[in-house]
Amino acid sequence: MPNVVGVRFKRASRIYYFDPGELGLQVSDDVIVETTRGTEIGRVIVAPTQVLENEVVEPLRPVLRKAEPRDLQLHDEFKAREDQAFDKAKEKIAQRGLPMKLVRAEYNFDGSRLTFFFTSEGRVDFRQLVRDLASTFHTRIELRQIGVRDQAKLIGGLGCCGRSLCCASFLSDFAPVSIKMAKDQSLPLNPMKISGVCGRLLCCLGYENEGYCAARASMPAMDDIVNTPTGPGKVVGLNVLKETVTVQLESQAIVEHPASAVTVLDTGEGQRQGPARRRRQ
Repeated sequence: MPNVVGVRFKRASRIYYFDPGELGLQVSDDVIVETTRGTEIGRVIVAPTQVLENEVVEPLRPVLRKAEPRDLQLHDEFKAREDQAFDKAKEKIAQRGLPMKLVRAEYNFDGSRLTFFFTSEGRVDFRQLVRDLASTFHTRIELRQIGVRDQAKLIGGLGCCGRSLCCASFLSDFAPVSIKMAKDQSLPLNPMKISGVCGRLLCCLGYENEGYCAARASMPAMDDIVNTPTGPGKVVGLNVLKETVTVQLESQAIVEHPASAVTVLDTGEGQRQGPARRRRQ
C-alpha cells in the first residue's frame, strides 16, 4: 500500500493525496506541491499513512517541500491583490457586454496563474476576454464556469439556521439531495422553506434522512386503516420524532397514539400483530 499524506488547498475543499517522500510531515504543516494546475500551497490534513491502491488517483505526485516563511508571505501578497483583480475583470466583462457574473478571482500561491470563477446561464465565448486579462495582469489566465452551489461555497454566508453555510464551512463534496427527502421528513414543500441561499434544496435535508426512513419503516403509512386502543380509524398524521400516529376514528374524533400501540388492518390477510409496519413508501 502506498504511503500518502492528505492535503487540502481551501477550507471545506476535497482532500488530495500526495507522496510525502522522506519529509517528516505533521497535521497543520503548510506544504508546496505540484498539481495538474501548477504549483500550489496546501495544508496537511491527514498525517502520513498507508491507503489502498484504489483510493489513490494516479500518478501520485510528490510533496515538493515544506512551505517556508517566504512562501507564505508570497501567498499572502497575491491574496491581497485578488480584490483588485476582481474589480478590473468586472470592468472588462462590462466593456465587452458578456452575459456572465463574476464570482471570485483567485491567484495561486506564487502568482503564476490567476483564475476567475463565474456563473452564466449558457455558454460564453470569452476568448477575447482572456486576451484582455492576460495583457492586464501579465500572468496565465484561467476562466472557470461554476454552478450556483459552487458559487455559494466560494462566497459563503449564513443559512436559515443562522450558522455559516455548510458548504463553505465543512462539506467537501455536494451529496445528491431530492424532494423525496423533504417528503420523508414531513417538511412543507414550499421552495422558500427547503431551499438554501443558492436556490437549490438544502444540503442538510440529507443529514437525518436515513434516520427518518428507518423510523418510518416501523410506522403505518398515511391513509392506512388501523386499530388503536380507542378503536379503528384512518391514519391522518405521523410524527416521526415522537414516534406517534394521529388517527381519525369512525366517530370523526382525532386521537394520537404511540406507533407501537397501533396495528394496521388488512381485510385480505387479517390483522397484523405488534407495532405497525409501513406498507408503502
